[in-house]
Amino acid sequence: MMVSAKTSETCRPSLKLRFVNLDTGRENVAVISRRSQALRPDVFRGFSRVQIQCGDKTLLATLLITDDETLVGTDELGLAAPAFRRISEPENARATVSPAPPPKSLDFVRSKIQGDVLNPAEIKTIVDDLINHRYSELEIAAFLVATARLMTSEEMLSLTSSMAVAGTQLRWQQPMIVDKHCIGGIPGNRTSMIVVPIVAAHGLTMPKTSSRAITSPAGTADTMEVLAKVDINPDRMKQVVETCGGCLVWGGHVNLSPADDILISVERVLGLDTIEQMVASIMSKKIAAGVTHLLVDIPIGSSSKVRTPAEALRLRKLFELVGDHFGIAVEVVTTEGRQPIGCGVGPFLEAKDVMAVLENRPDAPQDLREKSLNLAAHLLEYDPALRGGTGYARALELLESGAALQKLQSIIAAQGEPPHPVNLGQLRRDIVASKDGIINGIDCLRINRIARIAGAPIDKGAGIQIFRKIGDRVAKGDPLYRIFASEASGYDLAVRASCEQDGISIDHSPSVDVRTS
Repeated sequence: MMVSAKTSETCRPSLKLRFVNLDTGRENVAVISRRSQALRPDVFRGFSRVQIQCGDKTLLATLLITDDETLVGTDELGLAAPAFRRISEPENARATVSPAPPPKSLDFVRSKIQGDVLNPAEIKTIVDDLINHRYSELEIAAFLVATARLMTSEEMLSLTSSMAVAGTQLRWQQPMIVDKHCIGGIPGNRTSMIVVPIVAAHGLTMPKTSSRAITSPAGTADTMEVLAKVDINPDRMKQVVETCGGCLVWGGHVNLSPADDILISVERVLGLDTIEQMVASIMSKKIAAGVTHLLVDIPIGSSSKVRTPAEALRLRKLFELVGDHFGIAVEVVTTEGRQPIGCGVGPFLEAKDVMAVLENRPDAPQDLREKSLNLAAHLLEYDPALRGGTGYARALELLESGAALQKLQSIIAAQGEPPHPVNLGQLRRDIVASKDGIINGIDCLRINRIARIAGAPIDKGAGIQIFRKIGDRVAKGDPLYRIFASEASGYDLAVRASCEQDGISIDHSPSVDVRTS
């Protein structure tokens, strides 16, 4: 991101800015020629970051050196797409480059590594440096690992607060803004796309901002993008909510809690998912979105993020702590997390499941339908005008009458057409049972991985259609699920991965039912 800086007189020679068509993710990257007329590249070899000054704007970036003068000339400074967008200056504008001083907040990170407790001001300084892209990925990783070792409740509250105020702040005229959040990890668990239209059709306001997938085969935003545009700005989002009472948009475009998006991009690579960081991440976005009443869904299962009721209880206590501190009414429910929800895994297939439920089709996945109704019922119970205990009946009425379907159609029309048409992958392969028996386990992580290898979510038509669930009896050769892909490379890898380990456990007798409610 950008920070303002006063223009200082300098004798450093300047270079012309040039756009370099490279997607470097979130990383700011600058490129100079090895034969640069204005810089000696060897001077910068000992520095991981450089500071670019263009007028009154300052940008920190990682510097790369090239021998290809067709990419960057000797009098030019190339900026990859994210850096060029953030500096927001035209090509040929003049800029100077100097070694970047390390962020002062790194001293606080070092203190945390040593086991010290950080105060609110120190945490705020770290978050400010994060959103202004002053940290390299290595430095972000150091902060994440340090806080993963130990984060006190006070530090978690400070991190939540600092992240919440760092980006867009959505405020609404309605006194009650409801939302739900699932902590994730369960394939096909696309309940938000059913809950939002039910709740909005009832008359409550539910401006749903959702994420794109990072390591899973689909996020809510990826699946909704099969049906409608999701990358809309805050002003347009507010118009949709005013018109429809709800929305389903990508939170990254609305810029809620931008520090969280930066942390997640590194956190997932490291495989870190500590519950304090998870709670700070989720709650910072809900605070920034102006939510007053929040329902948190915690699936429990052997291959989900939360594996035991004891873990779920600790997580619930943290959500309640943060909710009480920031004035958000938080309710936590635990749900079935032993297996995928619905039949589809991947954006197109999950959108198909959602529409089947909203259209009340007889072939709609009943587990997705029932879970969505139960979650919607909890949210409807927040309405003071609704008699206690009638939330489920009201949710069912709105679904069966077609009011929820009509509401989603109005949300789709208000958000606009999806950017590209999506078709189901034409490369298909059924994975079959290796023996007779009863399915007693489905590895959610493995199913997610295979669907992602097939191409989801980048290829929205890739994924897995599941035919069997826990407790089903199968004979050798019966189809368990079908892989869909559009590209041969992803298809071949997904089939190979399924042959190595298909993620389905078959035994001669069913396992004990340990479902939670």
